[in-house]
Amino acid sequence: MKIVVTGGAGFIGANLCKELSRLPEVSHILVLDDLSSGSLANLRDTRVDFVQGSILDRSLLGEVMRGADAAVHLAARPSVAMSVDDPEGSHDVNASGTLRVLEACRAVGAYAVTASSCSVYGDSAENPKHEGLPTRPVSPYGAGKLAAEAYTLSYAASFNMRTLALRFFNVYGPFQPADHAYAAVIPAFIDAALRGDPLRIYGDGLQTRDFTFAETVVSVLIDAVMREVTSDTPVNVAHGVQVSLLELARELGQVMDRPLEVRHAPPRKGDIRDSRASCERLRRLFPDIAPVSLDVGLQRTVSWFEQPMVAGSGRSQ
Repeated sequence: MKIVVTGGAGFIGANLCKELSRLPEVSHILVLDDLSSGSLANLRDTRVDFVQGSILDRSLLGEVMRGADAAVHLAARPSVAMSVDDPEGSHDVNASGTLRVLEACRAVGAYAVTASSCSVYGDSAENPKHEGLPTRPVSPYGAGKLAAEAYTLSYAASFNMRTLALRFFNVYGPFQPADHAYAAVIPAFIDAALRGDPLRIYGDGLQTRDFTFAETVVSVLIDAVMREVTSDTPVNVAHGVQVSLLELARELGQVMDRPLEVRHAPPRKGDIRDSRASCERLRRLFPDIAPVSLDVGLQRTVSWFEQPMVAGSGRSQ
């Protein structure tokens, strides 16, 4: 079985490739990544073939997809803040890039899983957020991800393709970079704590998120590919637990066995207030997968950040 992973050198992709490398039924793993946010070092313990390039390159996509049985499409401009700074760049990769990946999959008859995001819900006051809610993105990133999942579902309807669109909720874990301006909150918190710096919280810290450990996401992705799971609607991938940023800071302090100082900054444009997922559809489609709890996920992530090879390289692998 040949599996193509776009964005496979990024943090979710690296965790996925590590697990795929352990499966004897997967004979060939090919990663396509432009290394704009990923790192080749993330793939050192895998058996992947790596191709550096962009999902916007139609010719290259055709080459890497040749003979593929499935594609897991993770390549993206992954930040809300980055999308506010560069809306067109975010659209090109997240929307147009997804369309080109789907076209390449269609050409070879490959099953396709597309990574979408909880940002498609926007700042809806309703919680938990179920897949039937209206989608009202409040950032270009959210709009691009909504377009990506819509294209994925439309290819199933129009071309009888086998597809699945997954809405990830605040994924964190090993390999997630912390050394750039758009770093996600958990790696940024851990990096600051290990340096002895205050944790920076944008806004009052009462905003909530549904933090989902990478291992949970990878389990869903692998099960989806192995069984070719399909759905005519998007599917939330989350823990189903709502945690404020202040609670996250306290939980991280408990994991690190010391209180952590918090420093507040002005709120950021495009950030949503509250987010928690309904996981009923996820449990129905993937009944054997249980999410990893926040305390366990934080412990494993901190342990990874504390490795000498990580700390010595800006913790960016």
